[in-house]
Amino acid sequence: MVSIEQILKAGKTEIRVLRSGMYQRIVFEIKRIKTPMGEYPLLSTDRQIDFKEIARVSEETGLPVQTPSGTAFPKGKSAKDFVGLR
Repeated sequence: MVSIEQILKAGKTEIRVLRSGMYQRIVFEIKRIKTPMGEYPLLSTDRQIDFKEIARVSEETGLPVQTPSGTAFPKGKSAKDFVGLR
């Protein structure tokens, strides 16, 4: 698995996820979200993915993940833990 620094530097990453009963490789792009605490990065895609898979991807990459299904953070972390991550 690639590190957080490599993902942030590349601006995107390709991850294998279970979608509609089939494994697919989906490209997640880095998107920066502005909050009152500051700006933080998250992985984003426009594809519908089950929340269980979103949570798994978030745990594996160590970054928040956003899809139309929702947003997931790694266990024990919130947006303020990622503020200032470049």
